[in-house]
Amino acid sequence: MILDTNALSAFAEGERMAMSKIDSAWRVAIPAVVLGEYRFGILGSRRLAEYEAWLQAALPDCEILPVDRDTATAYAEVRRELNMAGKPIPVNDLWIAALCRQHQLPLMTLDLHFEAVPGLRLIRW
Repeated sequence: MILDTNALSAFAEGERMAMSKIDSAWRVAIPAVVLGEYRFGILGSRRLAEYEAWLQAALPDCEILPVDRDTATAYAEVRRELNMAGKPIPVNDLWIAALCRQHQLPLMTLDLHFEAVPGLRLIRW
């Protein structure tokens, strides 16, 4: 499964239902885009050192997904589909959806706008 930023945050917080889903996954991947969003979010936190330490401990067990040529193709397809349907989503989320499509993995998220992405399997907690 691929983690969206809110799923990564739930993972960091040890949220019970999210942890249950993550623990049962055979593959846990974090898009580089999500890692950037998460790092941006914690920069202003009073718990920055704690979150950085958690990241250093957790990241070796996760695959980090870079954006590459195939991702760019999937991005263009997803963006076109959503624009044609009149259902655009935020740009970073387009990249996340593209990575899901490219790697044929479900997305763990609470964001409802991902429901507009054709063929994207979602995992909620």
